Amino acid sequence: MKLRSPLPYITLLTLLLASCAVPKPFEYRNFKNFTIQKAGFAATTLKMDLVYFNPNNFGLTLKTTDIDIFINDVFLGHTTQEYQISIPRKEEFSMPVSIDLDMKNILRNSVNALFSNEVKLKITGSLKVGKANTFISFPIRYEGNQQFSLFQ
Repeated sequence: MKLRSPLPYITLLTLLLASCAVPKPFEYRNFKNFTIQKAGFAATTLKMDLVYFNPNNFGLTLKTTDIDIFINDVFLGHTTQEYQISIPRKEEFSMPVSIDLDMKNILRNSVNALFSNEVKLKITGSLKVGKANTFISFPIRYEGNQQFSLFQ
């Protein structure tokens, strides 16, 4: 009986395990295309594109988002969306979001935002990303100062 070398099997197993790397978290860069989609006293909806960078060596597909947004540590709004966005490897990508505002807290933030060129932006939540119909959920968290002026 002839014994086969286990080297090809070990090599194949190593390649398979290496290809199943856990994605690194995306890096928040900026926001753009900020518009007020629907305005009212009871409900207001903002629309914007959040720009992120994918630090991974492989492309991914974004399936769902569940995000809370805070300005100057006051809750601004929440968004939950489902879509299929292809995310290229090692590149920036835009994620369109539509945010339902908490109108009770808008008045607290509006005075500070009107007279300030900078606000403290905090984004928390989770994203579901994957490849080849295998998706995982991982947390996102960003906190930093953002240039923002209503009179630009």
